[in-house]
Amino acid sequence: MKKHVKIYFDYFGYDISDFIPCEICKDQANDIHHIECRGMGGTTKPEAIENLMAVCRWCHEKFGDKKEYKELLKEIHLNIMRYGSDTNNRRSIKKRTSNSI
Repeated sequence: MKKHVKIYFDYFGYDISDFIPCEICKDQANDIHHIECRGMGGTTKPEAIENLMAVCRWCHEKFGDKKEYKELLKEIHLNIMRYGSDTNNRRSIKKRTSNSI
């Protein structure tokens, strides 16, 4: 298991066999995304939990590594860290993007 995946699993108490929801759309997540990618001039702490979010393949392709969505992804992730799963994420994404989920 990659270091950043282990950090994410440990923080949220997940096991490899658990259903892990996409933090954006709530479908099955299959990637742990680095919000600030070090390779693109981002953070010096890429493995910090504040920089890691679970996403499904579709949301990763749609929102990942795109500057226009970085602040939105940070906001969603920090809300999940503070309050747990947020069922209002889907509505907030729809309001902020031109293409609906």
